[in-house]
Amino acid sequence: MSDSYEDLTECALTPELEKKLVESLGECVFMWANKAGEPFGVVMSYLPKNGKLWLTCAEARARVPALRRFKRASICINSTGSKMGGGKTVTYKGDCIVRSDRETKDWFYPEFSNRLRSDNPKAAAEFQKFLDSPHRVILEFTPDYSLSFDASLMWQRSPDVVQ
Repeated sequence: MSDSYEDLTECALTPELEKKLVESLGECVFMWANKAGEPFGVVMSYLPKNGKLWLTCAEARARVPALRRFKRASICINSTGSKMGGGKTVTYKGDCIVRSDRETKDWFYPEFSNRLRSDNPKAAAEFQKFLDSPHRVILEFTPDYSLSFDASLMWQRSPDVVQ
């Protein structure tokens, strides 16, 4: 353990806790670079599957042409407000491919809808119909780098903190 309380390199999430964070939450901040090379981000729902994060949006959104120009993007998932409590976060950077093929839509829309509306199968079916529109795309994000943080580890290392 480091003697420096400013060094947080040893405060990463365990692989198990990172997996739980990604699988139990449903929203992230999705970030990309615009035409001017400036960073920009929005909150989006996502579906984790096979080591990737899948998202969807209307093709007219500014992020779509930006990703077609430069496929690098970033995603941040934070535990604040969840059953996990606050202080847990993971940020990924990686490549993002814009997909509009029928094969991807056929598996993605039902899985995504059921994940977001697992409490109500009828609402999930309606949401799936809403998503399946001609001008909607699917974003396939493949992370190649992650940076995570678990505040509970920081507090364990902090002197004079009442646990």
